[in-house]
Amino acid sequence: DPDDASVSALQMKVLQMMEQAEATGLVLDISAVETLDSFFARTVAETARMAALMGGRTVIAGMRPSVAITATQLGLTLGRAMTALDVDRALDRLTDAGQRGR
Repeated sequence: DPDDASVSALQMKVLQMMEQAEATGLVLDISAVETLDSFFARTVAETARMAALMGGRTVIAGMRPSVAITATQLGLTLGRAMTALDVDRALDRLTDAGQRGR
């Protein structure tokens, strides 16, 4: 599990890449995350909101049951971010959402 500094650096890198690529969608694959602390949970939610402010849709993919339980217990809200069981389904959700938005 990454430390707070790594999570913050990753958030900045993701947002910079969204800007550079003029991306309209973001998939946050958290399938490797086994435990969720409040900082990581807050950063995931903030990143999704920041992406929305930049005009992008976010899909959080691969959330394990234990992480979902912890996220609920922490009161994590994802705003308009979508969720998917895996990256393939996340990409499908972005594609579907983009086609409906046209």
